[in-house]
Amino acid sequence: MAYSEETLRAVLATLEECQAALVAGGDPETAQLLSVAVLELRLKLSRIEDTELKALCDAMLREAETGAVPSHPKSQEAPRGHTPVTLKLVK
Repeated sequence: MAYSEETLRAVLATLEECQAALVAGGDPETAQLLSVAVLELRLKLSRIEDTELKALCDAMLREAETGAVPSHPKSQEAPRGHTPVTLKLVK
């Protein structure tokens, strides 16, 4: 059974609240596990494919290794039909 976008957004909000409570309660390891679920839902809601995520990670690794900033203006644009996603890493 496919979940509606509204249901997934509600689940995402609940997971983010739980994650914040775990961090505040001093359990960063469990909060980090929830961050993986949060990331997966955000990717699904934003319709970001595995290949797009891998391409982004590869580009970021290259940039980190060389210290270079991408010079191609199109590389900074979001793919057509996709909205930019802000990801939050919990440490």
